[in-house]
Amino acid sequence: MTSPTTSTFLDLACSTCAEPHDAGRVQTVCRVCGRPLLARYDLERAAPVFRSGEFRSRVASMWRYAEVLPVFDPDAVISLGEGMTPLTRAPRIGEALGLARLFVKDEGINPTGSFKARGLSAAMSKAVELGASDVALPTAGNAGGAAAAYGARAGIRTHVAMPKDAPRPMIDEVRAYGAELELIDGLISDAGRWIGERAREGGWLDVSTMKEPYRLEGKKTLGYELWEQLGELPDVILYPTGGGTGLIGMWRAFAELAEMGLVGERRPRMVSVQSSGCAPVVRAFAAGAERCEPWRDAATVAPGLRVPGPFADDLILRALRESGGEAVAVDDEDVIADLRLASAAEGIDFCPEGAAAVTALRRLVDAGRVDRDELVVVFNTATGLKHPELRGVWPC
Repeated sequence: MTSPTTSTFLDLACSTCAEPHDAGRVQTVCRVCGRPLLARYDLERAAPVFRSGEFRSRVASMWRYAEVLPVFDPDAVISLGEGMTPLTRAPRIGEALGLARLFVKDEGINPTGSFKARGLSAAMSKAVELGASDVALPTAGNAGGAAAAYGARAGIRTHVAMPKDAPRPMIDEVRAYGAELELIDGLISDAGRWIGERAREGGWLDVSTMKEPYRLEGKKTLGYELWEQLGELPDVILYPTGGGTGLIGMWRAFAELAEMGLVGERRPRMVSVQSSGCAPVVRAFAAGAERCEPWRDAATVAPGLRVPGPFADDLILRALRESGGEAVAVDDEDVIADLRLASAAEGIDFCPEGAAAVTALRRLVDAGRVDRDELVVVFNTATGLKHPELRGVWPC
């Protein structure tokens, strides 16, 4: 359950052309230009709750930030306890890298074992509030499990498509929660095309990454939690980037906090971490491009990074550049090595995407682009338990 406090959600506006959209109706992408929609709030009305610290006495989940989440009716909230995940100091990794203030935000503690619980909780709650009966999405794995779980909780029929070579635990998870699953011979982009066609035919609500506005709002709470847990904003954030919703969401959260007078002008440098086998954001960032070209023959041990063409690529690149950040690609063999080393060093069960962020941090430190005394947060986006296939190839 959420707090009884009323959301200050106002409406939606296109991220590209600023066309307003009614918050009281089901919305997907901009009706004018087809780009992502962004939620707008009455932050002047929300600010007193955050300034006073009143929210701190509420439920220990992301729904403690109800004023800046898009659900009006508390009874519509579909929650399994997502959010308020540990922000754990990582002294041994920090010592190895020469960093005095390194933290890991461990999203593997979430329901269904990944950060995807945040976005799907918000999206499914809004779907309930707006009366949707069927939702659908493509997934590399973790989002499918979260959608299936929250769909089951909500009593909404859920349709999932994922690559047939996704890790078996993720396939089993979707089926265990009773969702309809289609295994696709291809990548998440191919699964997305399958879902798009079936959603149009069946009248399903397509909640693909950034093709509806509310998963972003759930992921935005990552930024609010960092602010609450640290009492300040980090200097550097390393974020494994597939669709990039969390990175975009945090950047929006920091802007909202600033508008409410809760933080100053300084912002974290946002670092997008991708695999050298699928690095469309890294390539576009290096080229100074505003959009990403689709990555051909995408392949990596980290399923969450195997997104050849993120839909909200322009918003990812904008956040990186506005923050003074950068984009880094890492090799699979280094990720597998750091998966074992980081987990053993800190007792945190790293997923391959989280290990990729550790590998990227090592590279930035070696290049002198992260200073010893900076406050650094690495995101571990899921539990490593979903990847038995990688435990069998750990180096000795």
